[in-house]
Amino acid sequence: MIYPRRLPVPHDPGPAFRALHIPGDPFILANAWDIGSAKMLAALGAQAIATSSAAHAFTLGRPDMGTVTRDEALSHASDLVAAVSVPVSGDFENGFGEAPETCAETVRLSCEAGLAGISIEDTALPDETPYEFDLSVDRIRAAAAAARALPRDFVLVARADGVMNGQYDLTEAIKRIQAYEAAGADCVYVPLPPKFGDLATICAATSLPVNALAAGPFAAHSRTEFAKSGVARISLGSALARATHKVIHDAATQMFTDGDFTSLTKGISGDVIDALLTK
Repeated sequence: MIYPRRLPVPHDPGPAFRALHIPGDPFILANAWDIGSAKMLAALGAQAIATSSAAHAFTLGRPDMGTVTRDEALSHASDLVAAVSVPVSGDFENGFGEAPETCAETVRLSCEAGLAGISIEDTALPDETPYEFDLSVDRIRAAAAAARALPRDFVLVARADGVMNGQYDLTEAIKRIQAYEAAGADCVYVPLPPKFGDLATICAATSLPVNALAAGPFAAHSRTEFAKSGVARISLGSALARATHKVIHDAATQMFTDGDFTSLTKGISGDVIDALLTK
C-alpha cells in the first residue's frame, strides 16, 4: 500500500466511513475547501469531511466544472486527510476522464491519498452533457472493480447529475442509479431532483444508501426531513463555501461602494477560531 508523505500514520478510514451510511439516519458530510475549514468543521462535530470540486476551484481562482486536474485534487485531498482524524471523501467530478480505465485509476490513486471514498459523476466535463448510458455504467463498473481490489475498504459513490444539469429527467436518473447499483457502486446520488419529495422516490428505487444535497431550496429542509425521506447522508457541496463568498461579496461591496465597514463587526472572534484550529 502506498501512502502520500503527508499522511503520518497509515490507517483504514473506510469501515468507519461506511458505518455512517444509515438510511433514515443521515450523517452530515461536511464539504471543506482548505485545511482550515476542514479542521474547523471537524472540531465543530463533523463526523466526516469531503472535498468540494467547486469550492476547491474557487480557492484556485477558477470556476467550477472540470477546471481542477486530478493531481491538484489528489494533493488537496491528501492535505485534508492529514489535517483531520475523521474520514475524508473526495468529490472527484467525472473521475478526471472519460475512459472507464481512467476512473479505475482515480480510485486507486484516491486510496493511496488516504481517502475513505470518492464520488464519480456522469457528466462529460467541461460540458454539462451526460455520458451515454452504457458508457456511464461501464465507468462505474470499472471504478467499483478497482475499489474492490484495493487492500482496504473504500466507499464509491455513483452520481447521476443530469437532472441537476437539466440534461435528463428523474426517470432516467433512477434508471442510471439502479444500473450503478448493479455495477457495484456503494452509494448513489441524484443531486437536487425537481422536488424535495423526489428524494423518497429515489431512496425507494435502490437498496443502496442515498446521498442528498443540502443546497439551494433543499437547504430550507431540516435533517429530520431528510431522514424521513430515507437518505443516508447529506452533503453540502459548495453551499458553505458560497455562503462565505457571499460575506466577502457583501462586505466588499459596502466597503468599496460606500466606505462602510460595519459588516466587519459581525466577524467571529479570533480566539474562537484559534481554539477550533488547535482542538
